[in-house]
Amino acid sequence: MNQLEQLKQHTTIVADTGDFQSIQAFAPRDATTNPSLILKAVQKEEYRHLLEKAARDHGAKSTGDIVDNLLVAFGTEILKIIPGRVSTETDARLSFDTQGTIDKGRALIALYEAAGISRERILIKIASTWEGIRAAEVLEKEGIRCNMTLLFALPQAIACADAQVQLISPFVGRIYDWYKKSTGQEYTGADDPGVQSVKRIYNYYRKFSYKTEVMGASFRNTSQIIELAGCDLLTISPELLQKLADGDAQVVRKLSPEEAAGADLQKLTLDERTFRFLLNEDAMGTEKLAEGIRQFCADAVKLDKMVEALRQG
Repeated sequence: MNQLEQLKQHTTIVADTGDFQSIQAFAPRDATTNPSLILKAVQKEEYRHLLEKAARDHGAKSTGDIVDNLLVAFGTEILKIIPGRVSTETDARLSFDTQGTIDKGRALIALYEAAGISRERILIKIASTWEGIRAAEVLEKEGIRCNMTLLFALPQAIACADAQVQLISPFVGRIYDWYKKSTGQEYTGADDPGVQSVKRIYNYYRKFSYKTEVMGASFRNTSQIIELAGCDLLTISPELLQKLADGDAQVVRKLSPEEAAGADLQKLTLDERTFRFLLNEDAMGTEKLAEGIRQFCADAVKLDKMVEALRQG
C-alpha cells in the first residue's frame, strides 16, 4: 500500500481545498474550506461560474448574503463528491462577536438545509477566540456542529472541549512556521513543535475522555502528517495528498488512546480570565491567532470586492 492507503488505516482523511475537482482521486471522507481557499478557487476559470451565479441569483441581497450563498454553493458541490462532511467558515470579521457568529452559523445552516442538505453533513468553522467558543457552545446545543479553527494552544483546545464542540483543527504548519522563524532552526519528525502541540492536545482529550474530535490541519510536509498517524482526522491539501499517494515508506500509528492514558498531563479548569491569561502567556498562540484572523479578514474583503465588481458590472 502507498502511504495514503496506510494512513487511512489509522486516521480519517479530509481534503483541505476549495478546488473540489482535485480531490476525487484521493477519496477523502470529509473536506474543509476557508476564506483563503475559496478566494483562490474562484479566481480559477473552472469555478468562476459559481461566483457569477451567486451574484446573478442573489443580486438584490447584500454582499455578505451573496458571499454566504457562494460558500454554500462550493460546499454543496463538494458534498456531491465526498460521503461525509464539509466545513464552511464563518466571516473572520466576526471573530470577537459572539452573537454575530451565532447568527452567521444559523444562516449558513439554513442555506444548506434549503438546498436539501442535512445539518449533520455540515461543520461550521469558527475561530477559536473566547467569543467564538461561546458562539459554538450555543450552536452545538441547537444541533449545529462546529469546527474550531485557528487553534494553536492547549487552553484554546481545552475551552473548546469544555464547550462540547464537535471538532477542533489545531494548526501544525503555522506553529512550525513560528518556531522556525523565531529560533532559526529546522524541525523534523517528532521534534516538530506543531506535531508536538497536536499530540499533546490529542492525549489530553483522550486521557480525560473528551468526545471532541481532533483534526490536525495546516501541514507543510508529509513528515508532519506521518507523525500524527492515529489522530482522529487529518485535513490535507491535494498537493500533499498526492505526495502521500506517491510514497511507499511504512506508516506506523503514532497516536492512540492507550498511549494517551499514560500521558503526564494535569486537567485544567478554565474560566474566561484564566483562558485569556494562559493564551496571552503563549506568545506563539497569541501571535498566530491574531495573524490568522487578519489574513482571513483580508481575504474576505477581497472576496467581497469581487462580488461587488460583478454586481456593478
